[in-house]
Amino acid sequence: MRAPRTGRGRLLSVLVLATAVAVFTATVPLLRGWFDLRVYHGAVDAWVHHGGRLYDYRVPGTAYGFTYPPFAAVAMLPMALLGLHAAVAVGLLVNLAATASVLRALLPDRVRAHGWYGVAVTVCLLALLEPVRDTFSFGQVNLVLLALVLGDAVPLAAGRERRWAGTGIGLAAAIKLTPAIFVVLLLLAGRRRAAATAAGVALAATALAARAAPDASRFYWTEAVWDTTRVGRLSYVSNQSLQGVLARLAEPGVPSRAAWALAALAVLALWVRRVRRALAGDDLLGAFALTGLAACLVSPITWVHHLVWLLPSLAILVESGLRRRRLLRLAGVLYVLLCSSVVWLWTDDASGPAGLVGSNAYVWITLGLLAGLPVGQSRAIRPTRRRITRATAPAPSTAAPAIRPARPGRPTEESGPPDATEAPEYAEAPGRAEAAAPVAVAPADSAAGPAASDADVAAEAAADADPVPADCAAGPAWATGRGGRSDPTGSTRPAASKPQSRSERASS
Repeated sequence: MRAPRTGRGRLLSVLVLATAVAVFTATVPLLRGWFDLRVYHGAVDAWVHHGGRLYDYRVPGTAYGFTYPPFAAVAMLPMALLGLHAAVAVGLLVNLAATASVLRALLPDRVRAHGWYGVAVTVCLLALLEPVRDTFSFGQVNLVLLALVLGDAVPLAAGRERRWAGTGIGLAAAIKLTPAIFVVLLLLAGRRRAAATAAGVALAATALAARAAPDASRFYWTEAVWDTTRVGRLSYVSNQSLQGVLARLAEPGVPSRAAWALAALAVLALWVRRVRRALAGDDLLGAFALTGLAACLVSPITWVHHLVWLLPSLAILVESGLRRRRLLRLAGVLYVLLCSSVVWLWTDDASGPAGLVGSNAYVWITLGLLAGLPVGQSRAIRPTRRRITRATAPAPSTAAPAIRPARPGRPTEESGPPDATEAPEYAEAPGRAEAAAPVAVAPADSAAGPAASDADVAAEAAADADPVPADCAAGPAWATGRGGRSDPTGSTRPAASKPQSRSERASS
């Protein structure tokens, strides 16, 4: 489908798409009433204003409380100055800013070429993705964490290792444990300075939280961090991790820890292999995308809204699909599945072959992307993308022009430099860099003869020139910009009597 040609047509199509997205969002999925943000706000408010213990707080009428590391609570201290409604408004603005940052990092250049229209359509499509709409609806922090990691990933991938590279990854790891895997990636990529910075920032933030809340820190690192039951039931359908698959298979029993450990090791081995392939192709951003996939799989609990870590992989798949239509169709299928909330069809019973496939649909998508994502190839990225310039004729040379070989029965004459619209056919001056475009140089010892017409000269130059490969005929190659992530969402289920039905999970 082609974009509308007129500005009025583009504006009308965006308004229609935005209206459809708003109607769908307001009527089809279950809205979560900012439940996780209510956990954050209530825990911080009780801690600061009422002398309560951070991890003892529970949302009234539920069994759900704060489950993040203590530094997350320290980072959320400004909430103590706000009422709940103001905190919800600020949370929305923060998530919008994080979304803008993620789009700036991941949007393919072919989409950017359409200007505001391409960005507006992408925002509408992004709003339909279940992990994204649930992050907003719960008031979650996943997009903020993804933006922090990409803030390090994009400059590093573009070959600009800034002095404080790794800071975003360190902060994300201090807020939530899952992003710590990106420190390991930096080590695999040989970015030791950035890895040391990330580890140092995470440790410093953790130490700051220990000083601000020593009792809470002691409880979290000695007890809470090891107790997954505080977060939710492992077999709940929203848990789209390897552990969730094994828990649903073992239900009503308990999943084998040994089986999970073996599965996690196998996934990590695959991750290392794929990351090395990406790094061998100087594709650090592809390695970051693979790492987000692996983090979702090996984490004991990966709620649906955690799957925003799939966004870099989807962006790479779309970018590759713009050159290979088969991949673009695959990206479309995966996008529809991730919008569909299909896993919720097996909320009550995930048994049987259909339950194995359907209740774990997002796990299979993540695993498939980890195994088959096209990485290790050059891609243009922002914001440090090289400019792509058209080949132009070189500046006139002070050296004597070369003589074209005489054609039988016609004389030749010395020819000066062509203009920018003609094929360059003269010799470069000694010491001048070669032009970006192919240059046909006539032999210096050519016989002299009468001048040929401009049309004949151009025809002969085209016949003599080396053939241009098919994939280069449309223009210059892509510039290589590489140097070198309450109740989980449900879409159509009837609303539960509480924000998180059947006490399946807590905020995470």
